[in-house]
Amino acid sequence: MNRIYFDNAATTSLDPEVLEVMMPFLSEKFGNPSSVYSYGRETKIAIENARKSVARILNAHPGEIFFTSGGTESTNTAINAAIRDLGCRHIITSPIEHHATLHTVEYLAHTGQAKLSFVKLTENGHIDLADLEALLAGSEERSLVTLMHANNEIGNLLNIEAVGNICEKYNAIFHSDTVQTVGHYPFDLRKLKVHFINGAAHKFHGPKGIGILYVNESIQIKPYINGGSQERNMRAGTENIYGIVGFAKALELATTRYEQDSMLIKELKLYMAEKLKENFPTLVFNGDTFGNSLYTVLNVSFPLTDRSELLLFNMDMNGICVSGGSACTSGANSVSHVIKALHNGTASGSVPIRFSFCRHNTKEQVHQVIEKLKELI
Repeated sequence: MNRIYFDNAATTSLDPEVLEVMMPFLSEKFGNPSSVYSYGRETKIAIENARKSVARILNAHPGEIFFTSGGTESTNTAINAAIRDLGCRHIITSPIEHHATLHTVEYLAHTGQAKLSFVKLTENGHIDLADLEALLAGSEERSLVTLMHANNEIGNLLNIEAVGNICEKYNAIFHSDTVQTVGHYPFDLRKLKVHFINGAAHKFHGPKGIGILYVNESIQIKPYINGGSQERNMRAGTENIYGIVGFAKALELATTRYEQDSMLIKELKLYMAEKLKENFPTLVFNGDTFGNSLYTVLNVSFPLTDRSELLLFNMDMNGICVSGGSACTSGANSVSHVIKALHNGTASGSVPIRFSFCRHNTKEQVHQVIEKLKELI
């Protein structure tokens, strides 16, 4: 059996059209964008054209888009800037955020730079908006609200418009980790009441090592990385030119294909859910699978047995690539913090598996995975 890749929430394959636009900047167009001669000017122009393209697609101003090394750097930059530059002394987040958020806010709380509060979750893993408002209403100091737009493990989607309105009401800074949604959903940042969002190209068939941070023009922050005047004095270091060009092209392609791809991928997700339930009636769907959820992610838990305990390992041995949770912690054996939070801190009696899809996946692959699971469990 050929390898089947069902872990697209971790990373995606590079689109050949994206590679094609990157190639000249890996060969003859090698100039440093900070140089004044022609080699430098042509790469500087490429960066600014990419910025304009990204801004146009997200309906932002080019001056609000900064290129970074990826989602993690963007999240760290936004959260630290909110505390250091924007006067936030209270951070409100959720227990199911990506570790790029959780580890950052925990460090800031541990070092006494901010108070930390966790918003309650509803039964199926959504943010309790009433509790969020209560936390903001009760806060004596300016708050930073940092909540991800879509959970990378269970796929739950945040009502980002409602959270933005609540934050505006209480003069809070709002950062949303949109790594799983930029390139997968349309954005209108002129209408959205959010101060920071981030994106990573490798989540939508672009290159790894390149991301964006959107900083709303209404706020002023200082650099997180110092040492040069790149990115309009906001991020020091020679630019990842081929990455930047690749990000813009990948986002352009994802936007063009959105209607068709989202429909096909959602259909595939629901088809797999149906087949899993047919063949494994005791499994449990994690999160709001059939409601307000990413069309790309399906997270299920199989009951823990002698045969299911090594399920991830055995699937890998049979050429099936899936994950037990976040790719950023894939070396860990313990159940993910997201699944634990969903099950009140205990999920030891189950084996969670995340299947995540892209436009290259097929129903035939679903059938092959189901047949293999029947053998393994």
